[in-house]
Amino acid sequence: MFAPILLAVSLFTRSLILVFGLMFGPQLAQAQLRVDITQGHSKPLPIAVLDFASDQTSVTEQNLSRSIAGVIRNNLANTRLFTLTPTETMIKSFLALDRVPNFENWRIIGAQAMVHGRVEQRADGSISVGFRLWDSFREIQMHASEYSANTSAWRRIAHIISDAIYSRLTGEGAYFDSSIVYVAESGPADMRIKRLAIMDQDGANHRFFTDGSATVLTPRFSPTKREITYLSYSSGVPHVYLYDIGTGRREILGNYEGITFAPRFSPDGNSLIFSQSVHGNSEIFIVNLHNRQRRRLTNNNAIDTSPSFSPDGSRVAFNSDRGGKPHLYVMNADGRNPARISFGKGAYTTPVWSPRGDLIAFTKQRGGKFYIGVMRPDGSQERLLSQSYLEEGPTWSPNGRVLMFFREFRDGSGAKLYSVDLTGFNLREVPTPGDASDPAWSPLKPLK
Repeated sequence: MFAPILLAVSLFTRSLILVFGLMFGPQLAQAQLRVDITQGHSKPLPIAVLDFASDQTSVTEQNLSRSIAGVIRNNLANTRLFTLTPTETMIKSFLALDRVPNFENWRIIGAQAMVHGRVEQRADGSISVGFRLWDSFREIQMHASEYSANTSAWRRIAHIISDAIYSRLTGEGAYFDSSIVYVAESGPADMRIKRLAIMDQDGANHRFFTDGSATVLTPRFSPTKREITYLSYSSGVPHVYLYDIGTGRREILGNYEGITFAPRFSPDGNSLIFSQSVHGNSEIFIVNLHNRQRRRLTNNNAIDTSPSFSPDGSRVAFNSDRGGKPHLYVMNADGRNPARISFGKGAYTTPVWSPRGDLIAFTKQRGGKFYIGVMRPDGSQERLLSQSYLEEGPTWSPNGRVLMFFREFRDGSGAKLYSVDLTGFNLREVPTPGDASDPAWSPLKPLK
């Protein structure tokens, strides 16, 4: 009944307990209430998220109950798949967790789904947070869970609850309980300071990893642990580095001739694929992170760069100008059988394989504009999702349904992060404290 899970983040030291089904109320039932996320202009689902109930004598609990519900509302609203019933129209500001809603009241105000919960603060400083998701029209409980963690972990619990609601109502994988690493930019255009920064996917818990004394570019997450690879000029020559988020330890990948750049981890996290340029010729290499043995995957006079593994590790997408203009190619993971997959007009760069394996995202430049697009791994079904004066560097959400990238503006006002879903409909700016570029989405944070 109880499945203990440990939050593998230094901030959280206690276990998080997940209860799959609370021991009260109606039994969980299969429900037909479902949001179709494949249609960009489909009508959003009306949902009510009440402030969670709490012990009214505890100010901390009251604040947490409102804050947790607020994060959940914000996460769901940002997808544009849900319409949040305004708080002032709610019949009650909260509902006890062991109570069954008066469904007729929620149907009157059009809430097809309804969420309520409880926050309880314990003597040892931890909190217990439970919630229930209801189908107001069919009058059935769709999901119920309870979590326990340090009080400081309240925001993460809100993301985990948001993921549970999103997955139950869309049938898709979770992505709210994740992080974004990116390059934070400041200063004048001719003296930009670029620092490595990280934040939650909603912009909270922002912090810097580097002090800005050396320019950094293209950070990328390890899929298996809290580690980042990135390009740094700290030695004066651009080289690929590894950074351990937990310990702050940094190391250079290798003292290779020339410059190394465009790094990305293999799906198992055991290898790093990157580009190395010697005398102006850029080739793709892979290095085993355990024994540091390196292999060359491409060998020609063209510029081969931006490698990205397929989720199963069997193939690599990259861009090359071997055909005269930058285009996308796919090859076996050992470098054999390279094949061009992009044939449209314009230049194609920065391919990134979806974690679902079904699509490759890319940047396209044509006619004085930049585009973020996707295509099948065989090059078919190309679709452009966003366009502007300058945008590039797509990165996938953990569930493969949302892309994040950065834009720069013609007026020189700086770079900002944006996200767009696969329909191309939900385009929005992602909040950052200052200018931002080169985003990389983490996998879901581990629960173990």
